Amino acid sequence: QLQASGGGLVQAGGSLRLSCAASGRTFSSYAMGWFRQAPGKEREFVATISWNRGRIYYADSVKGRFTISRENAKNTVYLQMNSLKPEDTAVYYCAAGLQYGSSRDYYDYWGQGTQVTVSS
Repeated sequence: QLQASGGGLVQAGGSLRLSCAASGRTFSSYAMGWFRQAPGKEREFVATISWNRGRIYYADSVKGRFTISRENAKNTVYLQMNSLKPEDTAVYYCAAGLQYGSSRDYYDYWGQGTQVTVSS
């Protein structure tokens, strides 16, 4: 089970740090990803990190502003979001999968989502 937290309301230019804590099993050998879904839009890829942190990949829309990281000892993945924009407003989901990549199909386990709202 994955539990995402850390969302909230922030002004444009502000920062938030999302966390995703895993329970019930260890995800240390899984790739971990963040996705987001805005109202009326499909869920889209944000960032992913391989099990050993050796590979990290970001969507172009967040590159240079967001940072994904993980602590396998804590079974937790993070998403540091800086310079937030109104277009970053969405429900953010964490996910775990054995295959590293940006496709939703690679991820077998999903958290419940946490709302991020960026005001202009």
